[in-house]
Amino acid sequence: MNLAVLQDELIRDEALRFKPYTDREGKLTIGVGRNLTDVGISRDEAMMLLNNDITSAVGALDQLIPWWRQMSEARQHVVVNMCFNLGPQKLMGFRLALAAMESGNYEDAALQMEASEWYNEVGGRAIRLTGQMRAG
Repeated sequence: MNLAVLQDELIRDEALRFKPYTDREGKLTIGVGRNLTDVGISRDEAMMLLNNDITSAVGALDQLIPWWRQMSEARQHVVVNMCFNLGPQKLMGFRLALAAMESGNYEDAALQMEASEWYNEVGGRAIRLTGQMRAG
């Protein structure tokens, strides 16, 4: 079987869509006819998506705040986690927290994180991340 030819045939017949849509049967679908409603995705597929999203977040951080890699690994994880959760543009709204991180004042960075709406919205995640920012 020629996989490339079969892929082309299925793309021609099913279409290739990069955003979810509802098919004629009312099923949430994505990609080349992937029925998310009934089939969902596998763990391997979820991990592939996660890794792609982490790569995107890291790339955005490298562009927007290149100094972030100078922090400890634990603090880098905090910034990637927040970027993943908020998106790069909303993360950039944490001006005071980011300025404190850049200057090495991690206690102030944590306090600024705690003073945000985000802190109250994400609950335990924010508590863990502010603690991790403090402890490094």
